[in-house]
Amino acid sequence: MFANYLIGLREGLEASLVVCILIAYLVKTGRRDALRPIWIGIGVAVALALGFGCALEFGSQELTFEAQETLGGTLSLLAVGLVTWMVFWMRRTARHLKSELHGKLDAALQMGTGALVATAFLAVGREGLETALFVWASVRASNDGTYAPLAGVVLGLATAVALGWLFYRGALRINLAKFFTWTGGMLVVVAAGVLAYGFHDLQEADILPGLTDKAFDISETIPPDSWYGTLLKGVFNFQPNPTVLQVTVWALYLIPTLALFLSPMRVGSGRARAKEARPVGEEI
Repeated sequence: MFANYLIGLREGLEASLVVCILIAYLVKTGRRDALRPIWIGIGVAVALALGFGCALEFGSQELTFEAQETLGGTLSLLAVGLVTWMVFWMRRTARHLKSELHGKLDAALQMGTGALVATAFLAVGREGLETALFVWASVRASNDGTYAPLAGVVLGLATAVALGWLFYRGALRINLAKFFTWTGGMLVVVAAGVLAYGFHDLQEADILPGLTDKAFDISETIPPDSWYGTLLKGVFNFQPNPTVLQVTVWALYLIPTLALFLSPMRVGSGRARAKEARPVGEEI
């Protein structure tokens, strides 16, 4: 549940910040007449993300076992690729997110209502589709038959919306650069588990070999149905009996990706370093 809460919080907060920046800019520049197209674009983006999630969940149930495992493994790999790109993209562009969105919004205002709808749709829709795909892959990897993973996502999104509203009202000040760094690092850990399970799916579909080659088996020490086994599974997608291939891809992804993500960013000048040091997102 925690892993899915983290996904909902991280992705939802990115979308909430985008919405806050767009709306605050229109209000401050006296263009409240453009708020309606923005909300339409946001609504369409949310509906698309929900539809995509439902299509993944219910559409896959009609497939054979081999087809389900193939689809699950392939989409898990895709989800890991997208979330990895997303955390690095936010790490690199968080400092310039507000000015970038302001520039796109200025251009859309000159082009008319359709451009405003498209701007809001594209800004929020990407986050929504990424969230739907990664949540689906994470829930599938957790093998949790309850509604706990879904509840975690909903709570994460609700928290993100509340934080976004507080940002907009000026009631909350946090260093978003540090927030996205820490949550991004945790998402990389979650993504490593999803990646390992995606390879396990492809092994079960007989696309990749080595399903019976276990790296280790500590099921007696950490029973999957115990409270701590369930906790490790829910947070880290931990398996007590992974295959050699799963452990290999987990380590090959997690170690270099996390090291690269947490390494200091190169900044070209003293002025840029000063800008880097200031808290990001203190003013919407």
